[in-house]
Amino acid sequence: MARPTTTNSGTPVPSDNESLTAGTQGPILLHDHYLVEKLAQFNRERVPERVVHAKGAGAFGELVVTGDVSRYTKAKLFQPGARTESLARISQVAGEQGSPDTWRDVRGFAVKFYTEDGNYDIVGNNTPVFFIKDPIKFPDFIRSQKRLPGNGLRDHNMQWDFWTLRPETAHQVTVLMGDRGIPKSYRHMNGYGSHTYQWINAVGERFWVKYHFKTDQGVDHLTQAEADRLAGTAPDLHRKDLWDAIERGDYPSWTLHVQVMPVAEAADYRFNPFDLTKVWSQQDYPLIEVGTWTLNRNPGNYFVDIEQAAFAPSNIVPGIGFSPDKMLLGRVFAYADAHRYRIGTNYAQLPPNRANAAEVNSYSKEGAMRYHYNDANVPVYAPNSFDGPHADPAAAPDGGAWDFDPTMVRAGYIQHAEDDDFAQAGTLVREVLTDEQRDRLVHNVIGHVLDGVREPVLSRVFDYWKAIDLETGKRIEEGVRTASAEPAA
Repeated sequence: MARPTTTNSGTPVPSDNESLTAGTQGPILLHDHYLVEKLAQFNRERVPERVVHAKGAGAFGELVVTGDVSRYTKAKLFQPGARTESLARISQVAGEQGSPDTWRDVRGFAVKFYTEDGNYDIVGNNTPVFFIKDPIKFPDFIRSQKRLPGNGLRDHNMQWDFWTLRPETAHQVTVLMGDRGIPKSYRHMNGYGSHTYQWINAVGERFWVKYHFKTDQGVDHLTQAEADRLAGTAPDLHRKDLWDAIERGDYPSWTLHVQVMPVAEAADYRFNPFDLTKVWSQQDYPLIEVGTWTLNRNPGNYFVDIEQAAFAPSNIVPGIGFSPDKMLLGRVFAYADAHRYRIGTNYAQLPPNRANAAEVNSYSKEGAMRYHYNDANVPVYAPNSFDGPHADPAAAPDGGAWDFDPTMVRAGYIQHAEDDDFAQAGTLVREVLTDEQRDRLVHNVIGHVLDGVREPVLSRVFDYWKAIDLETGKRIEEGVRTASAEPAA
């Protein structure tokens, strides 16, 4: 027997085909409440898309700890043998919901772990660095990568204008314009926590840490020509690839590693270890294996499980803390606030965001769409005399703090011995990339610049690349000048 259609409140619907009218040819009646409900729901079935990372895909999975990092952190999810359920969302950064998966762009890499102490979110990218180092520049950066306000078109001149006026972008731009700028699929790219985090062990010792998710499928990429073709023929390529792989049981996996720096070594390290535009040398701080992270279950409903998923760096658990990384500290506020705007103040109660493995005893109350609430006898204020929940100072030994000068200033990072905006980008070009990878980098930049970059930005682009690597900069300038001088076909 077929199940009857009902309204959202569960009452039977008399017709799902014809609206209620005043006679066969009369006007539609306002009291056809099911018609009103259906149209009103349709008008509201899209929440605002994310300002950044709007297009993406996601799946559920599990972290299995195979190593032993217990000397560095007491976080339960990283203890030997621990198994923790998780949710991931991998995404483009600049494009909108309908943008092709194969545009040249950084990819977001966000993971939520459902631990017994609450949810822990690692919200990073497929690159270990970023374009900027201070959150006050984030709105400017994102706007420069979006669309012009007048004609609504994306504009490479605007992108390069911002990049060349902010030399700190050099390292990330070099990565973006190389092979890693267009991964073959979400399965064929690494993920990084990007930021510097703090780990705290069982006796209160503190360490600085960086996360590396190394793909077990191997890193692979698309050429610019392949990506351009697929943008028109398979715009959802990466979303489909991830879904299909999991459906056929070919579960993608990553090996999670960390770099660990003793707190005392940070002050004299050759690069400022909290600067998001820099990496730590793996010769100085080798990768330490933590475990295997596997995606093994597709969402039951894309909107419910992925579009409503809310990842935030503010979600930490005992044994993990923040660092003086300014971009991280800015995101601690900004991400949770973005979720309150986009999907509502009670977004943490939605299925993908619920702390399913932990008891929630919060003093938060009311607000739109709230459906979880404390017993009426539990006080709604603290402190109280009636056995309400109370904070536990032992949850974070010594508060997970760090030493700092309390004087209020507006200043950049303290410069360390080898801090320079172009240095690590130059090392990447000269010492890491192969000849073939350098050739593709030059080709990609020339093509990108020829698409609308004009003076005075154009000359700054050449100077920018010469500051990264003189030979590479000369090749880019020669290629652009030569192509610009050629008569139109």
